[in-house]
Amino acid sequence: MSGTTPAPHLTIVRPGEGADGDLGSIGVAFKLWGRDTGGSVSIVEHPFPVGALVPPHLHTREDEYSIVTEGEIGFRSGERETVLGAGGYITKPRGEMHTMWNAGPTPARMIEVISPAGFENFFREIADLLADGPPAPEDVAALGAAYGLEFGHPDWLPDVIARYHLTPPPGG
Repeated sequence: MSGTTPAPHLTIVRPGEGADGDLGSIGVAFKLWGRDTGGSVSIVEHPFPVGALVPPHLHTREDEYSIVTEGEIGFRSGERETVLGAGGYITKPRGEMHTMWNAGPTPARMIEVISPAGFENFFREIADLLADGPPAPEDVAALGAAYGLEFGHPDWLPDVIARYHLTPPPGG
């Protein structure tokens, strides 16, 4: 039929599909890239081994929305802290220092929705950097800066590490 609008692009990612990577303390499974969503969102999954802690950081360009799908994951954003089990949701707004950790005795997993898209490329680049061995801290800092990511060492971090028996981040 003439004058009809073509159907929008359809992306299908079946269970277990999508590239994987190692981010150091946690993993990443790429599900939807910005190119799949017109740049509006990207979606990754993060497996958290027991004792895993994501180094505290803040985003200057995007917001994150997390859904716990397995185990228990702790979240600290600013002065707020919670532990969520499978089926729990949380928002992590840009501009606020936050961290996440495996808060339980078994591996955990969460889905991360990133808006707007683009930060999934940081995950790809850091996984590639780590594949060549432990990166220099200045290389990680430079890559983070390129994506508007700032790392921090908040006063509350040692307490979280002690309470949950976590592996401290490099340099922490």
